[in-house]
Amino acid sequence: MPGPPAALMPTRYAALRHRATGALLLPRVRLCTSFLSRLRGLMFRRALSLGEALLLDERRDSRAATSIHMFFVPFAIAAVWIDSTGRVVDKALALPWRPFYGPRAPARYILETEPAFLDRITLADEVDFELAAPLA
Repeated sequence: MPGPPAALMPTRYAALRHRATGALLLPRVRLCTSFLSRLRGLMFRRALSLGEALLLDERRDSRAATSIHMFFVPFAIAAVWIDSTGRVVDKALALPWRPFYGPRAPARYILETEPAFLDRITLADEVDFELAAPLA
């Protein structure tokens, strides 16, 4: 995977596929590559829309840089940590108003989506991103 290719960046959206099966896991993931978009994340939102997901890109594998908090996020989310090769290194159900969630291994990406997604992904799964158009 080595990250979303540069060609994906102008669209700001990617689809997430399971590498081994080719199954489409998430059809539309909003890429958060700037400091401000990663900082904001899901704060101050009332809920996630059905199928909505964010991918926070920290640009390098790290445990500290990919930790998240749930302050000002009043709903639970699935947090999935993915390293720069596309391997899922950790996942958690992140609950509202909790101060800290961090991966057990270095990760580059944090996927934030609806809690039911945790049943569709396992540790060590490998994923790829591909170009996806924003919804009109």
